[in-house]
Amino acid sequence: MQFHRLITLSCLLATAAFGVAACGDDDDEGGGGGAASPDAGGTVTVVSSLPLQGAQRPQTTDMVKGIRLALEQVNNKAGNFTVKYESKDDSTAQAGTWTPEAVSQNARAAAQDESTRVYIGEFNSGGSAVSIPILSDAKLPQISPANTAVGLTSDEPGAEKGEPTKYYPSGFRNYVRIVPKDTIQGAALATVMKKDGCTKVAMANDKEVYGAGLSRNIENSAKEQQLDIIFNEGIDTKAPNYRSLASRAKGQSADCFLFSGITSNNGVQIFKDFAAALPEAKLYGPDGVAETGFTDPKEGGIPAKVAERVKVTVATLDPASYPEEGKKFFSDYEAKYGEANPNPYSIYGYEAMRLALDAIERSGTGEREDVVKALFDTKNRQSVLGNYSIDENGDTTLTDYGVYDIKDGEPSFLETVKAGA
Repeated sequence: MQFHRLITLSCLLATAAFGVAACGDDDDEGGGGGAASPDAGGTVTVVSSLPLQGAQRPQTTDMVKGIRLALEQVNNKAGNFTVKYESKDDSTAQAGTWTPEAVSQNARAAAQDESTRVYIGEFNSGGSAVSIPILSDAKLPQISPANTAVGLTSDEPGAEKGEPTKYYPSGFRNYVRIVPKDTIQGAALATVMKKDGCTKVAMANDKEVYGAGLSRNIENSAKEQQLDIIFNEGIDTKAPNYRSLASRAKGQSADCFLFSGITSNNGVQIFKDFAAALPEAKLYGPDGVAETGFTDPKEGGIPAKVAERVKVTVATLDPASYPEEGKKFFSDYEAKYGEANPNPYSIYGYEAMRLALDAIERSGTGEREDVVKALFDTKNRQSVLGNYSIDENGDTTLTDYGVYDIKDGEPSFLETVKAGA
């Protein structure tokens, strides 16, 4: 600090003598430090943290491609800032999914890198429960392209006791998401099951932040629609099978089954067991299983005969349902990568980066706290996903969910469900 004061004094003397500002401030700690003035620009970093191994890999690799495309289209610029992108993996080969250790490592590395201005992640809500406190403490803006757990942003129905306050120990709200939360997905699933004629639904959840919270939202919406959830059982995700639970559902005359969880938490096995025990039942899952690792038997997914009976909900829509900006994204993606039908989440990776770049530019300074403010000030944004705003909790105002069945090992769009929160 003594050295800094000496430099400052020298600058003042030089300014007085020559009438120019000869020196800058080297003690740039505000909101993360490191960036040059908005007029001069400078280089900043956007980091993503996604599970690039295991069942979710097809989704997240296409998501990363969407992120890269968004940055390339603006020549790596956000206003006067040059933007560098770094893709981090929050999974391990051994786990085949995200791990708290990998998430924590990614978040701490991003927080400690003074050039980092936005963190895109996590893909899984349970992962964000780990990273948000770290990034909030560092005042580092966070955008999730996929999280839906209610408790990450609010204490509305579906949240656990102490949520969301426990994720923001410093009291600084840094986190926003661009997918609708699970109050909406729960309502969408209940709407679809009611429409399909379900009368008695057996439900299991994987006990994670996402799966357990969503299952509570489904129960709440089912009550409103007078749909009977005969049980909602938290499972041991390491169990060899779930025949006993499936037999219980059969004994209670279940005509539908829903798993609230993610593929890597034994999603394939539980669907196989319930399909065998309830040969006439309709089967349902949320966005946590809307991926080829679940839908494609060649990738270790459910058998084709089981897939014929499954519907899943996911916030992504049919490409034809998006506005012109969204349709252009799919044509640009095909031109860049040679893929006509990318994973539905690719567009969310693209929009997460576009929103990050927009917030950096609108912040004026490029400083972390100013970028956070710009994110929460997002109003009536015309995007590839449609027009949306970010509310005071960090939630998007988008509410549409897509309903998919499974054809040839791939989720196939059926319809859009408009469900209120």
